[in-house]
Amino acid sequence: MTEKAEKWRLLEDWRRLVPAAGGLAVDDLLAYSISDFGSPPILHLYTFEPAAIVGKYQDIHAALKLDRCRERGVAFNRRSTGGGTVIMGPDVVALGFGISLRDKRIGSGVGGVFRVMSGVLVRALERLGVSASFRPKNDLEVAGKKLAGLSASAEVGDCVLFHASILVDFDVNLMLDIMNTPAQKIYDKGYSCFSERLTTIRKETHRDVTMDEAIHAIRSSFEESFGIRFVQSELTPPEREKAADLEKGRYCDEHWIFSHRHPPSNMGEALVKTPGGLLQVYLSTAGHAIDQVIITGDFFSTTEQLNRLESALKWTLAEPDRILQAIREVWEPDLIYGVSPEALRDAIVAAKTVCDKAQGPPYSDRAPHGRA
Repeated sequence: MTEKAEKWRLLEDWRRLVPAAGGLAVDDLLAYSISDFGSPPILHLYTFEPAAIVGKYQDIHAALKLDRCRERGVAFNRRSTGGGTVIMGPDVVALGFGISLRDKRIGSGVGGVFRVMSGVLVRALERLGVSASFRPKNDLEVAGKKLAGLSASAEVGDCVLFHASILVDFDVNLMLDIMNTPAQKIYDKGYSCFSERLTTIRKETHRDVTMDEAIHAIRSSFEESFGIRFVQSELTPPEREKAADLEKGRYCDEHWIFSHRHPPSNMGEALVKTPGGLLQVYLSTAGHAIDQVIITGDFFSTTEQLNRLESALKWTLAEPDRILQAIREVWEPDLIYGVSPEALRDAIVAAKTVCDKAQGPPYSDRAPHGRA
């Protein structure tokens, strides 16, 4: 790479184990650094202290055995990007990347971001001797076995935050001990257990690949793919202040960590597997109309879009055609990445069927657990 190449910032913090709250806060900072502080794109590479991190729209109680996490000293938290649960630790590369969506190199929408960024990481793995490919919605896989998980969000200005967890090595037994996983997520991939559907860089290369090698391959692939040169960087004083605010105000806040809990059992629920991930819909009715609807799961969207969608459905006549009409009135491409309006309609209808059979007091006088 020549000296004239565009310079991007590189934050490296993988020679120590970073607490979950601090690492996630710095990742969130990346988009603010670009949007508010005029920074060029930033790549953050680090390793976590042992931690289980759920996606933004997941129910942490449904995803994790919190008592086992506590007993085993595994921290748990919620990231600001969508997708499913990841188990982080000293042998997993944590990657956060912030860039403006105005940059033509990053692609368009969540789908475009995944296509571009998966290509960067596939080329990084090739440097290590691993032949991987992108499998929608958000996995990098080797011969059908997951090696990395990807996620993204665009909540700050016109910037995107991209996350990846890349398995250099992995403790499958720990994951099985602390995670609750719906059967759909296993059997949809064609495997009966997690140990048969995960792989690691060390397993694929049959050698003890070091974290230094993995980090170097990722860094080099970014530089080659985007035609840039990284400059080692530290946070500026304003960035440190913003990161501290995010850590305290979000990742140390129980309201954030435990948000998106399942509503009471007298609400109708449907769990549907879609190309975009597990779609969970909770619904209550008043007469023949939708009273309240909560859309959650391990998909990718934005809080604003989901709130708009749920608001559009409120008081809609709970009939398939009327539900689809209400959805289409606010639908945009990739509103829920990988989920079609028809799939969402079908999930809502399924939840209504359960709701109609449910017994107990009405839910209409209770507010759903809000999104943070």
